[in-house]
Amino acid sequence: MVSILVVSEYSGPSACTGVSAKIAGGPLYELARVRGLCQQGNGIVLWTRRCINKVADLGWTTRDVAELIDDLASHGTYIDSEWCDNGRNAWAAADAYKVARKEWIAYAHKDMLIEYFIKFAIGKQGNVVLTVSCHAPT
Repeated sequence: MVSILVVSEYSGPSACTGVSAKIAGGPLYELARVRGLCQQGNGIVLWTRRCINKVADLGWTTRDVAELIDDLASHGTYIDSEWCDNGRNAWAAADAYKVARKEWIAYAHKDMLIEYFIKFAIGKQGNVVLTVSCHAPT
């Protein structure tokens, strides 16, 4: 039997079974608290290899991810919550959002509305935001 390591703070009635699954009743984490954690020095951890790669592809740092999370309060839409793994047998109950922001697009020579998807959880110790996914639509 493979043991399941849950690294997120969420411990509600929908227990992790070791497969990706939706969690009803979300969002699981209060945005104000998530935003506060993001402002701390080590408040964001890019938790999956895919997230690390996508953030790098955008040319972003964790500070840019924090700014995106900050935008959720005014421009974000909650999508759902689900159990996510990092490919190394660790699981987190994460909230998924989409957020649209106006950004200057040099190739188009104008501001355009760009939509991003972001998925995150609060770590078990309650001191970091584990960013599971952060990317533009694919």
